[in-house]
Amino acid sequence: MILDLNTAKKTAELLLQINAIKLNPKNPYVWASGWKSPIYCDNRVILSYPQIRIFIREEISKQIDKLYGKPDLIAGVATGAIGIGMLVADIMNLPFIYVRPNSKKHGRKNQIEGSYENNQNVVVIEDLISTGNSSLVAVDALREAKLQVKGMISIFTYGFPISYENFEKKKVTLNTLSSYDILLKQALLSNYINDNEFKILSKWKESPQDWNPNN
Repeated sequence: MILDLNTAKKTAELLLQINAIKLNPKNPYVWASGWKSPIYCDNRVILSYPQIRIFIREEISKQIDKLYGKPDLIAGVATGAIGIGMLVADIMNLPFIYVRPNSKKHGRKNQIEGSYENNQNVVVIEDLISTGNSSLVAVDALREAKLQVKGMISIFTYGFPISYENFEKKKVTLNTLSSYDILLKQALLSNYINDNEFKILSKWKESPQDWNPNN
C-alpha cells in the first residue's frame, strides 16, 4: 500500500534522477528467475547520495511512526536493506538487526545478526519487492526467533499481484514509498521515456514471466 502519493512521486523522481532505476525496453535485463525485464532497480545507490538517503530514511521513519508507533527494533533484509535499515534505526534511536537469506555456514551460524529478546516488536525494512518471496523468508526467520513482526516498509515495489498474495498468506502488512506504476508516470512526465516505451513497460507488468521484447 502507498501511504502518501506525494512521497511516492518524489521517491520515483529521485530514483530516476540518480539512475537507481534503469529502464531499457530494447535490451532487457535477465533476472535470477530467468524473467526478461525492461527495468532494473538498484536502490543501494541511494546510499551514495546524502540528501536523498536522508529523504528516504525520514519518510520511512515517518511512516513507521504513523502506522506502528515506535517499535522495539528495526530489522533490515540483507543485503540491500541493511544500509537503509541502519539509517532508519539511527534516526528513530532504535536497536538494529539484520536478516540473512540463510544461516551462516560457520561461526555461530546466525541467520539474524544483532541483539534482540523474545516478543520484541519489529518493523522490517526492505529496499525492493518483486514477488516478495525473499522478503518473507526474513519474516519467517524473525517469527521463528519469537519476534513480533508489526509490518514491512519497502522503498519500491513492482506491484505484481503474486507479491500481494504472498504477503496476505503470511499475514504481513506491506507499505512502500513508491511503485512501478507511479514510476512509469513520472518517467513519462519527465521525458525519461516516450509514449511507445511507456506502453511497452506497462505491458511487461501484465505478464512479466512471459514477456518478450520482440513480440
